[in-house]
Amino acid sequence: MEKQSVLIAAAFERLPWLVHGFVSRLWSLADFKNSRELAGFSVVLLKQVHSDKLVFVTRRPRTRPLADALATHCAGLLLVVKTADCLPVLLADDEKRVVAAVHCGWRGTQRRILERVVAGLTKRYGCRPAALHAALGPCIGASCYEVGEDVREGFAAAGLPLDVFRARRGAPGKFDLDLREANRRQLLDAGLSPRRIADIAVCTHCDADLLSFRRDRDKTARLYNFIGIKV
Repeated sequence: MEKQSVLIAAAFERLPWLVHGFVSRLWSLADFKNSRELAGFSVVLLKQVHSDKLVFVTRRPRTRPLADALATHCAGLLLVVKTADCLPVLLADDEKRVVAAVHCGWRGTQRRILERVVAGLTKRYGCRPAALHAALGPCIGASCYEVGEDVREGFAAAGLPLDVFRARRGAPGKFDLDLREANRRQLLDAGLSPRRIADIAVCTHCDADLLSFRRDRDKTARLYNFIGIKV
């Protein structure tokens, strides 16, 4: 892989049995086939719907599942989620050799998607939450992510912490949402160790090498975020 176009988590690099990455705007779907390191993988994509649904895969499905998270214990499958301001989260269990990829927008976050994914890995594969590694990829930063009162009220109704919101000065009813922190809290609540949560704290809205829906207003362009178990 071209290192300049792929961001990686150092903690995940220390796991020799997996591949992973958060790519720049230079990366296209064709690059998965052209990459020497990823050539043997079958790419698994979702039709992302801002849900809390997790799909377990043992082979490449014929059609893209309607969901926002993928998990597998099978080698040779490359789990991919697409983002353009939402937060991508990759999970890996070094004990059970299990991986997952999660798309966390504000709707999925409000529905506690990461907590549901961790619970799903525990139930399906016997993973221990404390043994999981997580990598939080690039997403829109707190100072760039304006949301309305409806989003804050939804978090309150779900029993989620509200200190991840900050009132926007001079804009009544508008708030800045720290999407990254909101999801880090969910990982901690799910039982992950803070020492096992890696954070690539890059803002998609500020970094011109990345794609941002809020900045670019491109409804089709997306960043690819991937993880897989080597054969």
